[in-house]
Amino acid sequence: MKKLILAAAITTVFAGNLAHAEEQKPEQEVSFNAAVTSDYRYRGISQTRLQAALQGGADYVHNPSGFYAGTWLSTLKFVKDAGGNGDVEVDIYGGKRGAITSDVSYDVGALSYVYPSNGLNPSTNTTEIYGQLGYGPAYIKYSHSVTNLFGYLDSKNSAYLDIGANLDLVDGYILNLHAGHQKVSGTNGGVSNSRFNYTDWKVGVTKDFGIVTGALAVVGTDADKSAYASPANAKFMGKTGLVLTVSKTF
Repeated sequence: MKKLILAAAITTVFAGNLAHAEEQKPEQEVSFNAAVTSDYRYRGISQTRLQAALQGGADYVHNPSGFYAGTWLSTLKFVKDAGGNGDVEVDIYGGKRGAITSDVSYDVGALSYVYPSNGLNPSTNTTEIYGQLGYGPAYIKYSHSVTNLFGYLDSKNSAYLDIGANLDLVDGYILNLHAGHQKVSGTNGGVSNSRFNYTDWKVGVTKDFGIVTGALAVVGTDADKSAYASPANAKFMGKTGLVLTVSKTF
């Protein structure tokens, strides 16, 4: 569920400069990232009861072909809220990105969200396939679950549509705009999972300060409060809030 840190880096491609940039890159690259965030939000919903999280990962890219693979981890609390065990999420992903034309980019791949020893039935472990088109700083991305979605019964073929843009401002500041819609398919005990459907949004600013990268964003949803309230504290996990993230890639 890596949303705030790596999503923009590996899925938003500035296609106009892609060919030139690849000429300057080595054939293969390995990078690592680490971050602390005031609230781990995934598609607008807090995974940490509106509290802080530690995050980190590693990425491999084969620049001539555009193939990439990586992993990412975060602390969280939502699995225990669902009655399971474990407080770590492990993401494993791979795909291919490149340019269709000088203006249009693409990114296709698969992503598995793994919650070790979660003990839930259905399991919260989830796999999605995704495809994205980019035009300059703007993008549109579609994700489709090929398993149940995060423990919702009979929710295979759920979908998430994500549109956004990362726009250069001044002095290295980047304006981050996002809107998305989550659709949860299927039924649970004869009751439609549609009550878990919602739209989320984000408006934020990112800046690379050299030593670290800082991101500040306002995040919110129109999710059903009863469907997305934490059993631990009864707070609404999709409430509008300010999220601060400090990250480092090396």
